[in-house]
Amino acid sequence: MPSYSMGQAARLLRVSPETVRRWTATGRLPAHRAPDGSRAVDGAALAAFAKERAVGLHPLPPGAVVTSVRNSFAGIVTSVRLDDVAARVEIQSGPHRVVSVVTRESVEELGITVGSTVTARVKSTEVHIELP
Repeated sequence: MPSYSMGQAARLLRVSPETVRRWTATGRLPAHRAPDGSRAVDGAALAAFAKERAVGLHPLPPGAVVTSVRNSFAGIVTSVRLDDVAARVEIQSGPHRVVSVVTRESVEELGITVGSTVTARVKSTEVHIELP
């Protein structure tokens, strides 16, 4: 079963390593000593914690969008290419580049331009997962 360092757990949870250390010190997130003496989090415990943390623990802020789509990528538009009918929009979301083909009309109605802050929501019937 995989174990994760404090830094790896922090990246997966999108918080600082100090926050993960605080959670482990208070017992909120169980941790153990790795063979090298560093603190580590068991993969199953980390997965359960991430899931628990994501479900209903934080009330929605005013004006928040409620959606069934779970794959959301907030980012900045880096490119917009317009055709007669379609538009190709590139978004940089942290280390992820998201490319979407939408209608030209949608891009114009939403006022999407390079430099706009947007959220791409991805819903797909097919997702491929690869190990590093």
